Amino acid sequence: MKIGMCMPYMTRDYDRERILTWARKIDNGPFDSLSCGERIAGHTYEMRTMLAACAAVTERVRIISALYVLPMHSAVLSAKEIATLDVISNGRVAASVGVGGRETDYRAVGASFAKRHERMDQQVAEMRRVWRGETLFEGLDEVGPKSPQGADIPVYAGAMGPKAIARAAQWAQGIYGASMAGDREGHAAIFEMAREAWRAAGRTDKPYLIGSFWFSLAPNAKENLHGYVYDYMKYLGEDIGRGVASSMTRHTPDSVLEALENLRAAGADEVLMVPASSHYDEVDKVIELLR
Repeated sequence: MKIGMCMPYMTRDYDRERILTWARKIDNGPFDSLSCGERIAGHTYEMRTMLAACAAVTERVRIISALYVLPMHSAVLSAKEIATLDVISNGRVAASVGVGGRETDYRAVGASFAKRHERMDQQVAEMRRVWRGETLFEGLDEVGPKSPQGADIPVYAGAMGPKAIARAAQWAQGIYGASMAGDREGHAAIFEMAREAWRAAGRTDKPYLIGSFWFSLAPNAKENLHGYVYDYMKYLGEDIGRGVASSMTRHTPDSVLEALENLRAAGADEVLMVPASSHYDEVDKVIELLR
């Protein structure tokens, strides 16, 4: 099982030096990938810019968007951004895409929340047309650049439910299906739905299965983790946010190792670890655990 680390993009007061140091620590550590998520509202850093900066100062790890909320954006512009990122990283990019759940983020950027699942299906097809170098309409030049991976940039679907996973089986290379508690059962259920959806779609390849969990190993780890998760989930309501936050347990070395074993047992091909703070202990202590 491959192990990746997410950049702490939701942290306040997170400066250039810390961003680049985090990226270099991930690249120099025992990690296979570096990822970053996307949110509009809140004290968050913009995913594309973060990933480009990280790609420029790393040499080895895969660069994974986790994830593009694709229906909020132009598919053509997103394809151009991803291809450019692939150039900067010398062919290390994989793109996870999803519909998200925050209607306010859609409103903030002037995008429609309606029919977002259908739009994403169409957008992925359009992105692949761009990467193949096809002319999108008469009079338009080819949209570049040509990326090192060409049209073969991996696209994973952020999906957890049966309908979304069934849709993804038509166009994705795999599933980013995160049960963020680091449990075995939740991930195993998502992964089995993906395998069944691939079979039902008549595919002979296996879906690439990515899981994820929230954790903290920095000082005041439990408080950091619960505060982070509450801030992430409070859009569903304060009571729900507090309930989810209080259920998170990955704030000790043993519990983090247990989560990694849970993901391995569930059948994950890769796990993306999501830290609750930008403290260097979050990455340094995981490096110690993995060595």
